[in-house]
Parts: sequence; C-alpha cells; structure tokens
Amino acid sequence: MDVRRKTAEDFHPEVLKLFDKYVHGDISRRGFLQSVAQFAGGVTALSLLDALNPRFADAYQVASNDSRITTSYVEYSSPQSYGTLRGYLMQPAKAKGKLPVVLVVHENRGLNPHIEDIARRLALDNFIAFAPDALYPLGGYPGDEDKARELFSKLDQTKTKEDFVAAFGFLKKLPEGNGKVGVVGFCYGGGIANLWRRVFPIWMPPSPFMVVSHQMKM
Repeated sequence: MDVRRKTAEDFHPEVLKLFDKYVHGDISRRGFLQSVAQFAGGVTALSLLDALNPRFADAYQVASNDSRITTSYVEYSSPQSYGTLRGYLMQPAKAKGKLPVVLVVHENRGLNPHIEDIARRLALDNFIAFAPDALYPLGGYPGDEDKARELFSKLDQTKTKEDFVAAFGFLKKLPEGNGKVGVVGFCYGGGIANLWRRVFPIWMPPSPFMVVSHQMKM
C-alpha cells in the first residue's frame, strides 16, 4: 500500500486548476467532483479531493506548545464593524526589548492551523505575530475547510475589511511592540495586505501571496 503523501506532480494539471477554483469559491464542491471525475482513473472523485485537501498536522513546522514561544488567543475591538474580533498572538518566550509586530492574514477559510503555524514561525524569527480570525463573528474557524469556506461567504466583506483595519490600531498599542507594524497575507489575505499598504504607514513592504483580484473588491 502506497502511503506516500502525493505532491502536485502526481495530479493532472487540469485537476489542480479545478481544485484551485474550488478552493477559491469559483466552483462548488459538487461542480468540482463532477469535473474531475474524468481524471479519476482507478479512484473516485472523492478520493481525489481527499488527496488534495491539506493535512495540517503533517505540515507543522513549529508546535503550538514549543517552549521557545508564548501563544494566546486575545480579543480586540472593532467598533466600526463586527464589534469584537479574536486572534492568535505569539511572541518569543525570551524576548529582549520591544519587538516589531507582523499581522498575519489568512485565506478565505479563516484562521486554520496552517496560518497559526506560520505565525509561530514568525515568533521564532523574533517578531510578535498576530493572526486574526475573520470568522470569529460567526463562531470562528470550524475545524473543517469546506465548512470554513461556506462560512466565509456569509461575511459582510465591508465589515471584515474594517476588522483588519482595526487590527492596526490594536497592534500599534501592544506594550511588547516597538510601534513598527508589518503585514503578510495569503490569497484573500494578500488583498488585505495591499489595503494596509494604501491606508497605513507600515514599516516594511507588505507581503501578499497569491492575490486574487476578484476576491477583494476595494
């Protein structure tokens, strides 16, 4: 039995394109399964989807209980939007002096374990990292990528963008921070990173990854 985790090279290019559309909400789960059936070969379309879906536990680089960092979930105020947001805050356990702060903005599935792991990596690089969960007003990341994607589509994006704008003020005032705030965003979060660039005097160039323009209409 082959238990090796498959890589992109193991899939037909059209399957990867369809999965990308599915992940970003351009096609439904049913539409994806129907479209990839022709490429399934000796497996089912559901098996293909399972092979493509992330396995977060296999990809962690920094454990949540790593003694080199301190982690906590904290709330901050967003009075112009949903009112209260929550995020994952981490910093080096033995920080010397005040540190620069980096906002980590997730994709269109909320604060999943992968984004939390990225924030922990930043803490190991001597930053304070903060990763808000845009899904918090709807109960938070549900632990399932499909459910998270569905929840995300129910957010009022005008309010959600305001929630990330409010995060800037929260991070500027962190007592452990040195007043310098940067941002890194992934996919949907890349749009937020570009929004920050236009609105705030951030200390480092924003780092947007995989920005998809139709997801952020600003």
